[in-house]
Amino acid sequence: MTTPNELRLLPWSGLEDRPCYLSTDDPDGYMSRLADNIESVQLGTAARLLEEASETLDNQDTTLDEMRCLVEELTGALRDILRVATSRGQLLAASEPREPAY
Repeated sequence: MTTPNELRLLPWSGLEDRPCYLSTDDPDGYMSRLADNIESVQLGTAARLLEEASETLDNQDTTLDEMRCLVEELTGALRDILRVATSRGQLLAASEPREPAY
């Protein structure tokens, strides 16, 4: 069993939008690979939306409804990417060597 600092924040939420964590000693296990794949999809979606946002802002004919839809999609992607960044930051912090306590 890993310590709480070594739990991996997963890229999806549980019931009532609560965070889900993975405790495993196998970074190549099924759940770890699944989380890696979902994070990869989320990063790709964010990149695509960023490109779309740039194009939409350059288009003078963009309607308010189109802009509203884009903002909703960007909000969801930003939420996903923030979760990925938080998870990866926690993994880095957990893997850093700890200084001995004196």
